[in-house]
Amino acid sequence: MEMKDFIKNLVEQFDEVELEALTPETKFKEFDEFSSLTILSIIAMADDEYGVRLKADDVRQAETVQDLFDTVQSRIQG
Repeated sequence: MEMKDFIKNLVEQFDEVELEALTPETKFKEFDEFSSLTILSIIAMADDEYGVRLKADDVRQAETVQDLFDTVQSRIQG
């Protein structure tokens, strides 16, 4: 799994966020449109794209895109 692909998949979970707005350091929960529905979308994306089961708490605990990426990556390898 590569970060650039993860970011492309993650940005699709937001309606009004441009690809350029996301970097590994981005605090994605600070976007205005972040909500419980976004959390569900991220969980579904992780399952569909990577075969990883996330919990809502996994998304809530992640501060940055890198944190979320690391969580998904660890579940792929684990």
